[in-house]
Amino acid sequence: MALDLTSLPRPSRDDASIGTMARGLVGSEILRIAAEVRELVAKGRKVCNLTVGDFSPREFPIPDGLRQGIATALQAGETNYPPSDGVLDLRQAVQRFYERALGLKYPLEGIVIAGGARPIIYGTYRAVLDDGETVVYPVPSWNNNHYVHMMNAKGVVVTTDPSHGFMPTLEQLAPHLGTARLLCLCSPLNPTGTMISSDVLGAICERVVAENRQREKQGRKPLILMYDQIYWVLSFGAVKHVTPVELVPEVAPYTVFVDGISKAFAATGVRVGWGVGPPAIIARMRDVLGHVGAWAPKAEQVAVARYLDDVPATESFLTEMRQRVDARLEALHTGLTRMRDAGLPVRHIAPQGAIYLSVQFDLVGKGGLKTNDDIRKLLLEKASFAVVPFQAFGLSEDTGWFRLSVGATSVAEIQEALPRVEAALREVLAAK
Repeated sequence: MALDLTSLPRPSRDDASIGTMARGLVGSEILRIAAEVRELVAKGRKVCNLTVGDFSPREFPIPDGLRQGIATALQAGETNYPPSDGVLDLRQAVQRFYERALGLKYPLEGIVIAGGARPIIYGTYRAVLDDGETVVYPVPSWNNNHYVHMMNAKGVVVTTDPSHGFMPTLEQLAPHLGTARLLCLCSPLNPTGTMISSDVLGAICERVVAENRQREKQGRKPLILMYDQIYWVLSFGAVKHVTPVELVPEVAPYTVFVDGISKAFAATGVRVGWGVGPPAIIARMRDVLGHVGAWAPKAEQVAVARYLDDVPATESFLTEMRQRVDARLEALHTGLTRMRDAGLPVRHIAPQGAIYLSVQFDLVGKGGLKTNDDIRKLLLEKASFAVVPFQAFGLSEDTGWFRLSVGATSVAEIQEALPRVEAALREVLAAK
């Protein structure tokens, strides 16, 4: 007879058995909203779901060659522990990939493989920071606030604005760099789908180099730049993806890249990511990630190594991937532009990269709507249109800005939803 433990206490932040860090850790607002959407769908509602930064396998299946490669590796018995820094073949494939696609040739000691990009971010924070040291990051951005909390670091938040595509400028960052230990940048940016320009990034990198030259004379620890480019192959329009190191080679000793296959190849659940950077930092990240078991499964590593080296297959897949993502972003762009031109309180930033669109529904103070969450609920209830407010990405103000993510929906679903959105907006304006 089983021992009945169903009466054990339910989760509570006040539970004395929980440590201070975990007690203060905030859950994901995005996942909370996604759960709300799932409940509606389970009740039979048809929802245009633009919430999670994921890919529906129905809309975006992983590459056939990658799927077959994983199956082959499993059948070949590649099911034991991988090396703590990753399978050698994959590290070499990433090395060739960066040289081929980005013009950057790193030593193998500067490449570490992990179970997706999140462990690489965690590993960077953990390898670089001591208690109380300062992390500078712009908002909106993804999860930096949570990593700062977990590391017991001091977060300095730089609030960006739509006129600069929600990207930070050197003028905004400069006052904080003298005391910072880690600077976090991301391009293309989650949640905005915008990309940093070469002029702005180059100026920031030059300042990082100058800061570190001064610190070296003073015997102080350097300022490290974490550059999250997990979406870099998904670039659209005239904006070109740029890297810190290509613009300012002298910043290489201080730059850690966050990257992987999850967004490029619609393989979020395959869990293969990598960090690329100075071997001294990467070695410590390897040790940290090894102790928490954050490596990617070995069969997946073996398959990704083979797939990355199949240049015709990867280029063909990425060309189609960009077209499919762009079609969805373009459908939103066209529909929202039409609403704006009709005088409705909507504005957005045209697609630049990633799978996101930044949209402002300027409804605060109209029709009884007081907050972004009021607007979100209105769009969900009246238009079956599910979006995420920028508060989920660190912005505190109710400005009406939202992230729209296209990885889990079709062009047809977007086109069907846009008239419902327009009707909901007109209803709010009529209620003034």
